[in-house]
Order: sequence, then structure tokens, then C-alpha cells
Amino acid sequence: MWKAAAWFPVMVFAIDHGFSFGPVEGRSMQPTFNPDASQMKRDIVFLNKWAAADHEFERGEVVTLMHVSFVAEVESPTDPKCMITKRVIALQGDTVKPLRSDKTVKVPEGHCWIEGDEGFHSIDSNTFGTVPVALIKAKVTRILWPPERFGPVAKKPLSDRVKIGFIQPGVNDVWG
Repeated sequence: MWKAAAWFPVMVFAIDHGFSFGPVEGRSMQPTFNPDASQMKRDIVFLNKWAAADHEFERGEVVTLMHVSFVAEVESPTDPKCMITKRVIALQGDTVKPLRSDKTVKVPEGHCWIEGDEGFHSIDSNTFGTVPVALIKAKVTRILWPPERFGPVAKKPLSDRVKIGFIQPGVNDVWG
């Protein structure tokens, strides 16, 4: 009994800082997660916290992060302590054309632009702007449940609304 209890702190550390799993709530990541729109069935995903610890992300990866309602002046419909699941669309130095604006946004150092796969049902960077990469807590690497959807989470290709950073003005200027 005492030998098993000695491993309890190790298990807590591994779950807190290593690997865990969690549900994906809502419709913002359809069709990647919760494709049948049923609130009764939620996808359960594998969260790799070790992979997010170095704060190095790639465009197209799915991540979880602390809810960012306190970063922007947007009233949150959810608990600000909850985690949200979104896709990294752009990284520091990139320029993004938001979904509902003609203006472009340059992603500042130490930040990223995140979006849900279903833009009409997502509160994301199109609403609150860029987010600090330090808020990202895990990379979502696999769908664990339901069993028929078990497998890796695919990265999406670069959006045509993103220009990769450090492009000189007037060179490869997509928006004029």
C-alpha cells in the first residue's frame, strides 16, 4: 500500500505537466472535433503538455489554451478558468487578414493567431486578436474517443489569409 502511495506525486506531476486527456466542448472545431453536432457526444482528445512546454508551435497545429477573455475586452460566454481548443493559424511575424475585416494584423513577438475550424461558431483571434503563446498549455495530438474516430489530429495547410513573416513591403504583397 505504501509503495503505491509513494508513486502518487509522480502520477500527479505527469498528469499536470506531461500528458492527459480531455473533452472538446462545442462546435467551434467542427468538423475536426464533434462532427455530428450532438452535445451529447463529445470527442475526447490526448493532450501533450510536454510538446507545448518549449512554446514552439507550427501553423496548422491544434492546441489548448487558457481562456483569453481576460486578455481582450470581450465578455466571455464561458468560465474564464476553462481551457479552449483552437488551431494555430499564424505565428509571430506573420500577417493575417481576419475573417470579418479588411485590415491586416501583424502577429507580435511571443504571440500567435488562433481560430476554430468552424469560423461561424468560434470565438477566437478574429474576436479578441492575437494571444500570448505562454497561454498555450498543450498540443492536441490524437482523438481518443469515440473509438471510430481514434487517430492522429491532422494539421491543416497554411491559410491563404496568412503571409509568413519577415516579407519585405511590396514583395509578394497579397493585399496590395
